[in-house]
Amino acid sequence: MSSKLNALTSDSYTEISQYRDQHFKGNRYEQEKLLKHSNTLYVGNLSFYTTEEQVHELFAKCGDVKRIIIGLDKIKKTACGFCFVEYYTRGDAENAMRFVNGTRLDDRIIRTDWDAGFKEGRQYGRGKSGGQVRDEYRQDYDPARGGYGKLAQQHRSTEARNSF
Repeated sequence: MSSKLNALTSDSYTEISQYRDQHFKGNRYEQEKLLKHSNTLYVGNLSFYTTEEQVHELFAKCGDVKRIIIGLDKIKKTACGFCFVEYYTRGDAENAMRFVNGTRLDDRIIRTDWDAGFKEGRQYGRGKSGGQVRDEYRQDYDPARGGYGKLAQQHRSTEARNSF
């Protein structure tokens, strides 16, 4: 293939990233094969208050959405800032990768990445406190993601108790 033609078919927005799900059941080759043919996207940095309807309204602009799975805190069963969006076709999912990644939803910059395919149980946060791991270590105050990170909240409540 000539380099000129290759440049026309190259699309950095739809290439798979370096991130790999550490809990994937299978080897790296199997995971990469699934990622290259997947119709499912992982969507991160959502507000805890973003609804399934809001996600659908945005992602449906890129194609027919098959289903949306909102990520849940495994203890509280409340939204915890991520979801999976599954399309009927790879082409529609590629359009979402091109046009939705990095846009605003519910006043937050969201990010999309390929997912090897949703499996039951993956809708739950993997953090020790039930939510996402990244929200346990966050030091900033983010009202759309529950305030301070879980460890920072614990530190602040310990300081408050010790100040009496």
